[in-house]
Amino acid sequence: MKKIVTFGEIMLRLAPNGYNRFFQDDQLQATFGGGEANVAVSLANYGMRAAFVTRLPSHAIGQGAVNALRALGVDTSHIVRGGDRVGIYYLEKGASQRGSVCIYDRAYSAIQQAKAEDFDWDSIFEDAVWFHFTGITPALGGNLVEICLQACQAAKAKGIKISCDLNYRGKLWSRAQARAAMTELCRYVDVCIANEEDAKDIFSIEAADSDIYGGKLNKSGYESVARQLAGQFGFEKVAITLRTSLSASDNNWAGMLYDGTECHVSKEYHLHIVDRVGGGDSFAGGLIYALLSGKSAQDTIEFAVAASALKHSVEGDFNRVTCNEVEKLASGDGSGRVQR
Repeated sequence: MKKIVTFGEIMLRLAPNGYNRFFQDDQLQATFGGGEANVAVSLANYGMRAAFVTRLPSHAIGQGAVNALRALGVDTSHIVRGGDRVGIYYLEKGASQRGSVCIYDRAYSAIQQAKAEDFDWDSIFEDAVWFHFTGITPALGGNLVEICLQACQAAKAKGIKISCDLNYRGKLWSRAQARAAMTELCRYVDVCIANEEDAKDIFSIEAADSDIYGGKLNKSGYESVARQLAGQFGFEKVAITLRTSLSASDNNWAGMLYDGTECHVSKEYHLHIVDRVGGGDSFAGGLIYALLSGKSAQDTIEFAVAASALKHSVEGDFNRVTCNEVEKLASGDGSGRVQR
């Protein structure tokens, strides 16, 4: 079975019930999530051997994160134990014209205080065929840029394919810091994943005639973005998610895959959103699965977008859907009829 390694931070997610505002009642629901962990869960759901690498404390909260991943079939054997904190994020889900709010409390987390010698990449990458990380991980500070670089170098030396979701987070680092770090890391990346804003925020590569806040996306402009990214870094493939935000509750959702020669655009879905956090990660998981399964470029982008469309209907960070459910939607059955 093909082994995929993902590396990053898993956090404790605390969220009010339903669409309540913070402290509208006296309860917060506790679950776990984080970019690369979410990708590992998706891949495990599709029957792949997914290993997640991070650093977590040995106490009960850290073990809770490990147990959540194990329960969904993720290989946690390479998780390093140490430190005192599990990062936290507070999520208030938006609805209608009220946007979602995400508040981070992740300073001094176990992974942020990791050292390069904590990770034996030769051992971690044994039997691996794919390595995935996001731009969130080097943004955490400390030694994480260096650690990500060492991971990429070790993966490249073993001939392992590398994917990176650019995932710019302005609350974690500046555009200048992101550009400096990601320019170096992207030299090792084979498959680049981005959304409508990432290429602009990090590399000042912008789609013409698009207004993401006004609900206008020019898909031909994003073809130019993909070609420019591939030209600058030598990416084999560039995948871009295309979200038209009509409101916090309703989005149109599609994607594009540039295969080095031409762009392939998926069908567009109208989403009525239950929970959009992890939508990009589920797209990445679907993309990696489809590429490793040998699907055509068009079928790959259709699978990735369908996987992500389904995630928007699932509470929590993790995309708890099966390969058959994704294939069904990708083939055109989006009726949502009861399965009996």
